[in-house]
Amino acid sequence: MKKILLSLICLSLACAASAKDYYASLFGIKSNGTTLNTTSIQRAIDHISAEGGGKLIFKVGRYLTGTIELKDNVTIELGEGAVLVGSTNPYDYYKKGDAFGLVISNGAENIGIVGLGVIDGQGRELANNFLGQIAVGVIKDIFKLGRPADRPHLLYLCQSKNVTLKGINIRNSSCWTCTTDRIENLLIDGVTVDSRAFWNNDGLDIVDCKDAVIQNCFVNASDDGICLKSHHKDVCNDNVVVRHNTITSSASGIKFGTFGVGGFRNIQILDNVVYDTFRSAITIQSVDGGFAENILVDGLKSYNTANPIYLVVGQRRGENKSRMENITIRNVYAEVPVDKPDYGVDYEGPTLEDQPRNVLPCGIVGLEGQPVRNVTIENVEIRFPGGGDPAFAKVGTHELDQVPEMPTAYPEFSQFKELPAWGFFIRHAEGVSLDNVTLTAAAKDYRPAIVLDDVHRSSFSRITATAPKMKTKIFVARNCSDVKK
Repeated sequence: MKKILLSLICLSLACAASAKDYYASLFGIKSNGTTLNTTSIQRAIDHISAEGGGKLIFKVGRYLTGTIELKDNVTIELGEGAVLVGSTNPYDYYKKGDAFGLVISNGAENIGIVGLGVIDGQGRELANNFLGQIAVGVIKDIFKLGRPADRPHLLYLCQSKNVTLKGINIRNSSCWTCTTDRIENLLIDGVTVDSRAFWNNDGLDIVDCKDAVIQNCFVNASDDGICLKSHHKDVCNDNVVVRHNTITSSASGIKFGTFGVGGFRNIQILDNVVYDTFRSAITIQSVDGGFAENILVDGLKSYNTANPIYLVVGQRRGENKSRMENITIRNVYAEVPVDKPDYGVDYEGPTLEDQPRNVLPCGIVGLEGQPVRNVTIENVEIRFPGGGDPAFAKVGTHELDQVPEMPTAYPEFSQFKELPAWGFFIRHAEGVSLDNVTLTAAAKDYRPAIVLDDVHRSSFSRITATAPKMKTKIFVARNCSDVKK
């Protein structure tokens, strides 16, 4: 933590030392919302960078543009009432390296976007125009899903150092909203994300970044809210803090993966709120040959979210074995609904398979020979709806072999379709500790609260599990050793 703060202080001092203000109007940039300003904005950025750096300031108005690239020592300041508007023409966007978006960087240093203004990608119109070009055969849709894979992100900042995003509102992307890819020294502070314009619209994607703070943000996304990803096998997310954010999503609130080719190390998830979210409040995945280690989740509150906690190891690609170890999750309060939590929003999550089905528990699920290791969960209260119905349950506690391993499946808490517990399902794990955990089911449930399968060297203390007319045991264990409860 001290290292991150020192880096961010140095970042701010470096930016302040070289700052000079340039107003957009100086470069003939028009604020009428109809003039395409791509060339003039890029000329302004290039000029400011060449002159040693400074701010490009946009006052009240609508500034239409295609792709612009941030260069060394340039900060865009969007004043209150200023809106940077994305073109709806697919051919007004270009890719540089991996970066494809409205605002991009590739190898730049000391850059930022700050202020109280807005970046609006007009994403629904832009995505539909991509679909129109697919329909006439000009653009190829490799997935053939009506969701073209190569759509521009709103922000895609890549392989850059000392990056600040502060105070801005970013909305209506045609794809992921803000992707920071291999950034060293990153601050995202007080950013508002409103991105339900199209499918797969992640909010904030943190890809293989080092020394990063994401704080005080509000994220409303049609896909994962804040998502740590690892796309590159030789690097990882390292020394990242995600704190004081509020998230609502039609996928997961805070997610590690998918992808996880490199890994996740020294991550702190502190004092966040997740609500009205379709999948998990916190999901930590290691499924692509990488690792997840030394992760702390502390102070999570989750309301009307389908699954509070899901940890999973998989093996989707390559020969490198995925691993997960040294995870601490504490001070969690969660309420799980019986109904679909994101019902009625734009691009809501798909109805889960095999309806009707029972509400699913929290999960800690490794693979045989690749257990999840050293997980501590403490000071947790979770309120479940209960109501498990054996008439459409697929497995019971005497049929644990029917729960598939699924090493290559896309990792979500719902991937097993039915599970034989209503509170926690723990399989292929070593060194698990649950302490001071309270589980409450609002309605009678035929399943036990906690099921352990192939769990070793683990302890369970101060566990309270209650449900109306509860006749089942709190614990059912199979193939376990050295388990204290």
